[in-house]
Amino acid sequence: MMKLWKRASGALKDRKSLFSISFSRKTSVRNPDLDSAIIHATSHDDLSVDYHNAHRVYKWVRSSPANLKPLVHALSSRVNRTRSWIVAVKALMLVHGVLCCKVTSLQEIRRLPFDLSDFSDGHSRPSKTWGFNAFIRAYFSFLDQYAFFFSEQIRGRGKKTQEDSVDQELERIQKLQSLLHMLLQIRPMAENMKKTLILEAMDCVVLEIFDVYGRICSAIAKLLIKIQPGAEKAEAVMALKVVKKATSQGGDLALYFEFCKEFGVSNAHDIPKFVRIPEEDIEAIEKAINGVEEKEETKDEQEEVEEEKSIILVERPEFKTIITDKWEVFEDDLCFTCKDIKETDQHREYNVDPSLLPLIVIDEPVYFTHTLPDLITF
Repeated sequence: MMKLWKRASGALKDRKSLFSISFSRKTSVRNPDLDSAIIHATSHDDLSVDYHNAHRVYKWVRSSPANLKPLVHALSSRVNRTRSWIVAVKALMLVHGVLCCKVTSLQEIRRLPFDLSDFSDGHSRPSKTWGFNAFIRAYFSFLDQYAFFFSEQIRGRGKKTQEDSVDQELERIQKLQSLLHMLLQIRPMAENMKKTLILEAMDCVVLEIFDVYGRICSAIAKLLIKIQPGAEKAEAVMALKVVKKATSQGGDLALYFEFCKEFGVSNAHDIPKFVRIPEEDIEAIEKAINGVEEKEETKDEQEEVEEEKSIILVERPEFKTIITDKWEVFEDDLCFTCKDIKETDQHREYNVDPSLLPLIVIDEPVYFTHTLPDLITF
């Protein structure tokens, strides 16, 4: 009876909101049709998602940069007033889909137009909603940082005149690894969270993990090619740190996917085969670091020898190219598109061994031709 009352109350709130915007005029910051689509897409109904209106929102985003201000205004007005975990989750999924549109005008957002970092549902006891609250806070934290990262990437591409330096590539990989860490914090932790809406949100998160982790793999594979003879010690040290971090996160990913499969997240079953990082590649970076140290020591020794006016021949170890034929050559990380996953339960079969520490995807090209499901499809 309580659930029926809450659903009826939520439906009444949605109708009231729709009724109020019907009297609004279209301005530079207001679009009643867009407002209506957002209200439908973020309704209080926890049993379904209005995919049609979500797609309408994405169509507006792509159609003109002028629609960005009305979108931001409508979303912030909707979310800042709500204390419903249902509306909050749907709003985050909608924003996730908007960011996946990857249109240039989105660089103006930089951060999300609302704050759910301390969200707390106001319609049920905390003992029943703490899991939803934590889920929303973690999802918001990722999307807020992702929006900023995405904005920086667009701005950087606009100013780019030459290939990124090793330091710039290392910095970008570290940012992607930070995003992946935040993604892995998004998970349902309470027993009462096995609901359709949460499962759909988790489908979106899992596919985003595929995308971010694939970009990390691609960037590392390209980066290590540049760690060649003559590389500076600082670059080699940072590259080793990045590779070891990727290995560690690979282990975390295996555990995360196991959790998701047990929870019932459908996209967690559709994952590629993972392999370990070749040990010789890590050893090669370590040798590169040691080689630099030995070169520095050799230089000091030579200076001392010159002062003594003696000649000593010193053998200098050379760096070796890091990439071996065991690495898969990845496609450009801008090729992550959304096309081929159907809205069915028919998934491809993969032989996944979660005990492996994954880094390189070799079953097929690393980029994934998929779309964020349902609410976030294009």
